[in-house]
Amino acid sequence: MRTPVKVGLVVAGHVGAFGVASAVVAAHVAMTNGPDRQGASGMYAFGDSLFFLAAFGVAAVPATGAALFFLRPYRRFWLGLSVAAIVIATTGLAALVSYVGGRSAGPGSALQYLAGLAVLRILMAPLCASAFFLSALLAPNRSSRIALAVAALAETVVIIYMALIWFQPFGYG
Repeated sequence: MRTPVKVGLVVAGHVGAFGVASAVVAAHVAMTNGPDRQGASGMYAFGDSLFFLAAFGVAAVPATGAALFFLRPYRRFWLGLSVAAIVIATTGLAALVSYVGGRSAGPGSALQYLAGLAVLRILMAPLCASAFFLSALLAPNRSSRIALAVAALAETVVIIYMALIWFQPFGYG
């Protein structure tokens, strides 16, 4: 298969994933349209954007998998992706540490503000973990597979720890 055909296939897959995610979010908005949505429009908009990212992430798996498969012969790409994945996963762990430290800091402290910003990075952990896991499955060499798997594991640690904090039955305890 020639390169322009491969690129076209991947782009078409991502455009299709965008369409699917848009349709899913539009259906969700239509089904939840009511006084609550009108009264808290900003919070609903943020939730809808997170929902769109999740739907797009799931719908884009086949196109992203195809792109990674087509990039298997390019060793430099996998080296760069492995390094980038480790750096990104490190930011996830740093966000987790700052969030946990910020919870015990006094009101108005710089650490508490940093913890508030860390939540935004933590919310990206599921998307990063799934991308790194998919990349690890398709990586052509052992060192890339290990680096990507370690990055996926680090993001999974962030997800699990935050789930234990956020979804306790009686609050923060």
